[in-house]
Amino acid sequence: MADKQDYYETLGVKRDATPDEIKKAYRKMAMKYHPDRNQGNKESEEKFKQVSEAYEVLSDEKKRSIYDQYGFDGMKSQFGPGGFDFNRDFTHAEDFSDIFSNLFGGGGGGGIFETLFGGGRGRRSSSPSSAQDGQDLRYDMEIDLEEAIFGASKEISIPITQDCKTCKGSGAAEGTKRETCKQCNGSGTVVSGGGFFMMQQPCPVCRGSGSVVRTPCKSCAGSGRVKEKTRILLKIPKGVDTGTRVRVAGRGEGGSRGGRDGDLYVVFHVRKHDIFYRNGDDLECEVPVAPDVAALGGEVEVPTVDGFAKLKLASGTPNGKSFRLRGKGCQSVSGNGSGDLVVHIRIEVPARLNTRQKKALEEFAAASEKSSYPEARKFRDRADTFLAKRDSLKSAK
Repeated sequence: MADKQDYYETLGVKRDATPDEIKKAYRKMAMKYHPDRNQGNKESEEKFKQVSEAYEVLSDEKKRSIYDQYGFDGMKSQFGPGGFDFNRDFTHAEDFSDIFSNLFGGGGGGGIFETLFGGGRGRRSSSPSSAQDGQDLRYDMEIDLEEAIFGASKEISIPITQDCKTCKGSGAAEGTKRETCKQCNGSGTVVSGGGFFMMQQPCPVCRGSGSVVRTPCKSCAGSGRVKEKTRILLKIPKGVDTGTRVRVAGRGEGGSRGGRDGDLYVVFHVRKHDIFYRNGDDLECEVPVAPDVAALGGEVEVPTVDGFAKLKLASGTPNGKSFRLRGKGCQSVSGNGSGDLVVHIRIEVPARLNTRQKKALEEFAAASEKSSYPEARKFRDRADTFLAKRDSLKSAK
């Protein structure tokens, strides 16, 4: 992501730009690079996606704050390792589909909006009475490393908007029905302006639905929609990592008037672990080793995904030496193989020595020679060289 242009530069705004300035800049840029104005121009289509990505981040207070603090690296937690996906991550189609359709003609935008938003998903249809697909939802879930490695099933509860069961989505009380809006004659739109420039807008009375409710349903206050807590049993695949997204089809917002339900996208965040830390599909850990085992050689037990494994150490194993156990890491989320376990040796200095231990160490120290500690000897030689150069430079002044 290092080669990406700064989002503020992409929209041509200052870093302290207000939300209105950002919105105005995006409209201008989006209109300029809209593919319906640049038929067959792949560069314009790509530029349109770039300004849309910049607007998606800067128009959202949380995303903008993360971006200002961490730059593009911070966006990985918002869009995932694969980066911004126009189909999945752009959430402002509803805001601008009307103006695009008015200026470019056609019912609902056409062109890139049908391609990138799934044929009008999540926006107003050309017909007020036609089916409306439900919006996709995002759910961020924290899980333990064990759940990420071995997989798990967890029940989650999320609020989902669905058609009101009392009025079956009509919004009208029992025994009544919706009536055709007299302001727009059921079209859902009105035309304003005059002369050369005329603009088609959603009807202010029925808000684009083409009909009005005279006696509203008490359960939904006439909206035809209610928000309810829904429980979902989620299967966590083996090998997920922080930023991994899993799509649960049909568990997003409910569709209306026969439209399909949206999807639920679950984004995982793996908690810090007491033993292991993760590097891709590899696991790494530090294993404390007694100094006598490191010096004389021996076996240490290492925890792995398959249980404890015995690791043989040669005599004179130094602190920090690493060993790689093949296939003992995380299973790939794609199911294609597993990573490795990298073990780092950490020699532990003994604490709370008894009299016998102290005497044995004193005898060991007395019997030791400089050749027993080659690294210490190298360090002393380098230090002597440094100080000799210092003295030479001082005497030359």
